[in-house]
Amino acid sequence: MAKAETSKPEPYDAEPKPAKQKTANGRRRRRRHCRKDNFSSFATYFPGVLRQMHKGLSLSHDSVNILDSFVKDMFERIAEEAGRLARYNKRRTITHEDIEAAVRLLLPGELRKHAITEATKSLIRYHTCR
Repeated sequence: MAKAETSKPEPYDAEPKPAKQKTANGRRRRRRHCRKDNFSSFATYFPGVLRQMHKGLSLSHDSVNILDSFVKDMFERIAEEAGRLARYNKRRTITHEDIEAAVRLLLPGELRKHAITEATKSLIRYHTCR
């Protein structure tokens, strides 16, 4: 004869719900659910920069995609080169000098000069506001 197995209740796997937060006047506030997208884009900045340079011009969707991929590619190249420079100098932190050196190595001529002057201006603004 087979023994009758006693069944144990399985543990409840679901996580407990977080308590709803109350505001000062006693009403319950709903939690907002944030969408976690891994997609980052620079597309929101292009119209503003274009407006500063040439008023009245706009960008097509295809041109925004091309510019976005170009900016992402340049960001990757500069970050990779700056990381390599930091590693050569036996440091674990990428400093603004590493980034400036990477820009000097990667960008040609007038674009290099313009990028370095803009970066210097933004660093000065950052340090004065801090």
